[in-house]
Amino acid sequence: MRDHGGDIDRARAEFGGAPEDWLDLSTGINPVSYPLPGLTPAAWAALPTRAGRAAMEAAAARTIGTRAPVTSLAGAQAAIQLVPALRPAGIARVLGPTYNEHAATLRAAGWRVEEAGGIEGLSGADLAVVVNPNNPDGRCWTPGVLRSLASEVGLLVIDESFADPHPELSLAPIIDAGDDNVLILRSFGKFYGLAGLRLGFAVGGAELIGRIITAAGPWPVSGPAIEIASVAYADATWREATILSLAQGAKRMDRIAAKADWKVAGGTTLFRLYETPDAAEAQRRLARGRVWSRIFPYSSTWLRLGLPGGEDEWRQLEDALTA
Repeated sequence: MRDHGGDIDRARAEFGGAPEDWLDLSTGINPVSYPLPGLTPAAWAALPTRAGRAAMEAAAARTIGTRAPVTSLAGAQAAIQLVPALRPAGIARVLGPTYNEHAATLRAAGWRVEEAGGIEGLSGADLAVVVNPNNPDGRCWTPGVLRSLASEVGLLVIDESFADPHPELSLAPIIDAGDDNVLILRSFGKFYGLAGLRLGFAVGGAELIGRIITAAGPWPVSGPAIEIASVAYADATWREATILSLAQGAKRMDRIAAKADWKVAGGTTLFRLYETPDAAEAQRRLARGRVWSRIFPYSSTWLRLGLPGGEDEWRQLEDALTA
């Protein structure tokens, strides 16, 4: 099993407590989710229609700001699973350290996977992966840099799962149907706080998107996901207010971490990464206050925290840090 955030079962097994005792900050999911609209009976009872799915994808494309083809999937992870089959297996380079499913999925499909520490190290790869902004350190690259990189690799995969609060980073607005060596992955659940909906998108050239549509099958997303996302993507007021609120929350989190003498090591407005003297001990300290965090096998000092939601959650975090 590859390590991931959200493993609250492991936290409870090690530290005890009932599920309702725990504040799970081990993911980068918006804690203030989009208010669920009323759903039609057909969303549950009928197979999703092509027209409904197409309308939802068009709303997503408008929000992302792209002219390129867009297709929906059961989360960005579903797209990651399909990437290895888009090209014959060869040399894949992943800009790391980053979300571990990219390298693992490619390796399992027969690709030779190399980790690059800098973006220049991706040049010449048959397939290159960039997470922008990166998880967990928040490193980011401009669309111009990525556009240039695309000309130096066979297929460039850009995971923009955390890009919603940072639209200026997205390459999607400057690609179109003819860009058949660029594939952009987007998540719905992280920014809209509805990860359980399992909805994501692939954006790219017509040939790539056509292959993904074929591989994904006829009903890759649910009726409730289609109806909820259609409403959410049309709600510009909520989106703009949320971008501002997340930025304020990130600053608040940094102030709290500073009281523990943790240094900001990176992150986005959906999650913060801190340099601690001992990440495992910092995780245990928080866990004793029933706050779960994310640490990484490749760093003994990095600890990542998502944002709390309401004031009760903020107080629980502060209490755990000061106990």
